[in-house]
Amino acid sequence: MVHMRRNGGRPSAIIVGALAGTLMMLAACSGSDSGTYSPPAPHQGAPNQGAPDQPLPSPGVGPEVDADREPQSTFAIDIDTASYNYARRLILDGARPDASTIRPEEFVNAFRQDYPQPSGNGFAVALDGARMPSAHEAPSETRLLRVGLQTRAQDETRRPDAALTFVVDVSGSMSETGRLDLVQDALHTLIDQLRDTDSVAIVAYQSDATVLREMTAVSSRSSLHRAVDALEAGGSTNLEAGLVTGYQVARAGFVRGATNRVILLSDGLANTGNTNANAILAQIREEAAKKIALLGVGVGSEYGDALMERLADEGDGFVTYVSEREQARDLFVHRLPATLTVRALDAKVQVTFDPSTVATYRLIGYENRSLNPEDFRNDRVDGGEVGPGHSVTALYVIRLRSEAVGTVAQARVRWLDPLGREAQEVAATISVSDLAGDFAGASPRTRLDYVAAFFAERLRRSEYADAVSLSSLEDMAEDAYRDTGDQQAQELAELIRRSD
Repeated sequence: MVHMRRNGGRPSAIIVGALAGTLMMLAACSGSDSGTYSPPAPHQGAPNQGAPDQPLPSPGVGPEVDADREPQSTFAIDIDTASYNYARRLILDGARPDASTIRPEEFVNAFRQDYPQPSGNGFAVALDGARMPSAHEAPSETRLLRVGLQTRAQDETRRPDAALTFVVDVSGSMSETGRLDLVQDALHTLIDQLRDTDSVAIVAYQSDATVLREMTAVSSRSSLHRAVDALEAGGSTNLEAGLVTGYQVARAGFVRGATNRVILLSDGLANTGNTNANAILAQIREEAAKKIALLGVGVGSEYGDALMERLADEGDGFVTYVSEREQARDLFVHRLPATLTVRALDAKVQVTFDPSTVATYRLIGYENRSLNPEDFRNDRVDGGEVGPGHSVTALYVIRLRSEAVGTVAQARVRWLDPLGREAQEVAATISVSDLAGDFAGASPRTRLDYVAAFFAERLRRSEYADAVSLSSLEDMAEDAYRDTGDQQAQELAELIRRSD
């Protein structure tokens, strides 16, 4: 591996891990109270916005790129994991996810990584890779390149206070067992875990929105518990009214010096009011521009993936999906940092390939996070927000030139420091010799990332999916499990087996 560093109460339920983990994940949504927050701009290269009441077209599958013509690959960091978690839920229930909901980068980023942490704030960059597995049909010059980013973890006790506005879907669709009842249980548990100096507001929405509790200090837990008990399902789903009201409540209860967030808990199945992400975002953009970012937590066997992802991405936050206790606990409690501190704002990656050694390259996923090369150092163009202890992974399939030697690529990450908003960068390079090893000898995490990415390619029916069979992917996942003991790897093998 090549790398370079630079400092720069009550019982749990299916989503309790997610809500308890809110205090760990919200760091990735936006900056602290210091500095000025800029409303997110559309990503360059993103799909056409479409008519107001039409869904966005799929960004498609990223193609092979000629390194002579376009040596630079640029994208905004994405730490969403909802695509993998929702696909997992459906497969375990005996269904097959729709291809349009599959985003390979979210499959890869759902798995634990092995990257070194930086000694200071910002990122460590790690590059590694190998030849393709023997079961993968490709020219002999084809290689797998893994780009890994890692931020430093931080002790939860050092986090700033939180001012959290929960926007809870209480429409009829949430009456199904395992939705609203679990949301209530999780909220009760979270309220018991928060500090007395934290604050919580609760907004419920169905056909209309109702403010059950304005911003309230958690020291008044009994009043917050009563508000949670008052949640009752029924009516249609006016997500627009809920989110707009939620942002108004968050703005009115804004706590300077704290981390201010809106947390949307929903199955994403809006059917009343504006149901288009652009129209909803237009109404909350002014409030979001005042440093109140959005976290989406998806629940339910039927789930509005596209709407939730758009709201979170362009609300300058992120979205996740949870379906059971063990999964939520692992995702939110064990894997994510226990603080609300932000390590990096508007983080972007640019990988520059050397055309003398690389003929073509293909980035797996990140199609809807693509940027133009010149946007990498344009700090007005939105990137991704990353909190402490987070890892981000991108995989490339590259084809080397015959008898290539020397540098393959330089990977560079750029971000804004959360406090002073100064731009910082760090880079690492990788050579042909670093990619010469057999796949079987690569890091178990690299091998598992490959399996996750190509399983996603199979599920989304990518034109590149037939290069490797599902049975081969299952075998590789089992190998990674034997090498790591990671239950996630064994679970991935089971998902592959069930999807055949």
